Amino acid sequence: MNETEELVKRITEGIQEKKGKNIVVVDLTTTDNSVCKYFVICEGNTPTQVAAIADSVSDYVRINAGVKPTVVEGLRNARWVAMDYSDVLVHIFVPEDRAFYNLENLWADAHLTEIPNLD
Repeated sequence: MNETEELVKRITEGIQEKKGKNIVVVDLTTTDNSVCKYFVICEGNTPTQVAAIADSVSDYVRINAGVKPTVVEGLRNARWVAMDYSDVLVHIFVPEDRAFYNLENLWADAHLTEIPNLD
């Protein structure tokens, strides 16, 4: 497993730590002109849970992979939080905003991996 794939794994674990759900990893490694190698997209039920997931990802990745996000945007309203880890962009949504923006389907040729929800 390379460094970027390990980062994706740690990010998903941080999401699951706060019961984030419907996690999808969008593999953009074979997509020309993409802004990063992976998107990790998930959702929380409320803005409070979205903020908690973002905090969990930040802490979990820092502790377990020694990496901090370069930018975190959207915490004020916490309906869509974006976290930039350079090669990996994390998007944490409330369900209705996720459905509206539909980021999973921006690239028709990207490979999508769904991570099962933890109960």
